[in-house]
Amino acid sequence: MPVITLPDGSKREYQGAVTGFDIVNDIGPGLAKAAVGIVVDGEDKDLSYTITEDVDFKVLTVKDTAGLDIARHTLAAQVLARAVKELYPDAKLAIGPTIENGFYYDVDFVEPITPEALPAIDAKMREILKENLEVTREMWPRAKAIEYFLNKGEIYKADIIERAPEEQTEISLYRQGNNGEDVFMDLCRGPHLPTTNKAKLAFALTNVAGAYWRGDSNNKMLTRIYAVAFATEKELKEHLERVKEAEKRDHRRIGRAQNLFHLQEEAPGMVFWHPKGWAIWQAVEQYMRRRQKEEGYQEIRTPLVMDRTLWERSGHWENYKENMFTTSSENRDYAIKPMNCPCHIEVFNNGLHSYRDLPMRLAEFGSCHRNEPSGALHGLMRVRGFVQDDAHIFCREDQVVSEVERFHRFAMSVYDHFGFNDVSVKLSLRPDQRAGDDRVWDLAESGLRSALSSAGIEWEELPGEGAFYGPKVEYHIKDAIGRSWQVGTIQLDFVLPERLDAEFVDEDNTRKRPVMLHRAILGSFERFIGILIEHHAGSMPLWLAPEQVTILTITSQQTEYAEQLEKSLKALNIRTKLDIRNEKIGYKIREATIARIPYILVLGNREMEEGKVAVRTREGEDLGAMTLEEFLELLQKSL
Repeated sequence: MPVITLPDGSKREYQGAVTGFDIVNDIGPGLAKAAVGIVVDGEDKDLSYTITEDVDFKVLTVKDTAGLDIARHTLAAQVLARAVKELYPDAKLAIGPTIENGFYYDVDFVEPITPEALPAIDAKMREILKENLEVTREMWPRAKAIEYFLNKGEIYKADIIERAPEEQTEISLYRQGNNGEDVFMDLCRGPHLPTTNKAKLAFALTNVAGAYWRGDSNNKMLTRIYAVAFATEKELKEHLERVKEAEKRDHRRIGRAQNLFHLQEEAPGMVFWHPKGWAIWQAVEQYMRRRQKEEGYQEIRTPLVMDRTLWERSGHWENYKENMFTTSSENRDYAIKPMNCPCHIEVFNNGLHSYRDLPMRLAEFGSCHRNEPSGALHGLMRVRGFVQDDAHIFCREDQVVSEVERFHRFAMSVYDHFGFNDVSVKLSLRPDQRAGDDRVWDLAESGLRSALSSAGIEWEELPGEGAFYGPKVEYHIKDAIGRSWQVGTIQLDFVLPERLDAEFVDEDNTRKRPVMLHRAILGSFERFIGILIEHHAGSMPLWLAPEQVTILTITSQQTEYAEQLEKSLKALNIRTKLDIRNEKIGYKIREATIARIPYILVLGNREMEEGKVAVRTREGEDLGAMTLEEFLELLQKSL
């Protein structure tokens, strides 16, 4: 007699085996209508799942993240997949998982489709939804499932089954059709909705793209059909509007329009910074350098390439080699550094330190390279060569809490200065592949929890997301259109100081290992600048703008006066552009406005005679005529 414990603590007892359908209907018809799945002892299940013993039980609707995921998955693996097969019988299905905001399906078409094919697929999906066919799970012997899919020419499904662990003798399939008829059958772990008609989500097919089978460039390129899906039409409309706004803000488009940077095939994932883009970089770097100095950091510089033996000692060669660029010279193996931490320990190790020297805060704007898959590269947001505002704090165990608190205050003030005031904190815990034993990880994780609690910080925990050498606190900022970006981190590490033999002399004259705190606030400069460009839609705050002021002449008579003004502004380190071309002033103003230059100074004969400037903003506001001193006061308030 199974006893079912509901989330509110109440219990229901049944005389024998009971399904999710039975329990949901027992709770109430309203809930039964809304239910899309169940959670049994923490695992998501179909409503048809049979329960024979005491369990904790929860009902899922599309208002729950897991419930929405089930509905999206049914749209992908049952509805979209079947629609594709009916329209393209010779197509071969690969995989159709859910992703943030929707789902996709990878398909091997005889001839790859284009976005123009999506309306027909969308229409076919809506036909299928109206049929209201049952979706039921079946468990088949492994060999039978492989034979079934091979007979249908579904080589990718057969490949998935063949690669499954040998101990998995039964395979989960889902049949679409009433009373056991085989309208459509797909390989899937589930769970799924009980009928296609329950997938009443607001959805839209959005795009197609190429995707290698299993993400391996040696395999065939498949066509990936992307879709978004939400519980309501309102949410779908809001999402599509955000996407449209994001396209306007795309840093790659703005980067081209404003001549900030470019990328090219000869250096995949490496950025060519143009003068205006580098001006933004320098403003960011100089600000961070000043702030770090105020916070007690000492700036260092370490080599870009180091012998394999150091990476072996640190654990990177074993745990991170596939992401490293390697080379050889004179019978020695080297790697370009993917991160700066081992180098900073080597600086710490170069000399014996007393407990009085701690905490020691070493910072580097360190250039790193990681061998990211080419398909993952994305403008400034995902690159192979990047610079971090990287720093490592070497401290005693009793200093960890105060250092994490201090870092938190520092990071939050930086984000606020850049215009980000919606910041969330997450704690990433031990991954499956890691260095160090569980005792050390227990110590590191509890240390970060204590520090966060002491600082009064609320956080979310992310199991399995930590670095291989230690857990980490992540800082996620929201931009102007509500997207969340992970930027800063602080990681508590007992492993690398042990591996690389870092020591200090304690108060009792014994030698001890320091605790190592890895920290960054911006993370990759490339990525952070990309976020800034999109957050501000290319209209950078005055202090970050690559060109802060432009001086426009109406005729050639004002040229000498304009040059004098330019010289005065540049002497005050104001990034100034001079436009004395023989063009109409309206044309010049439009160009300066499109370039998003914060202040536009227009000079005519009257301004020249009165020793003034006519000031306009990039938003089109006319601030009138003022003296240079008055204009400088205005600038100072914005800097």
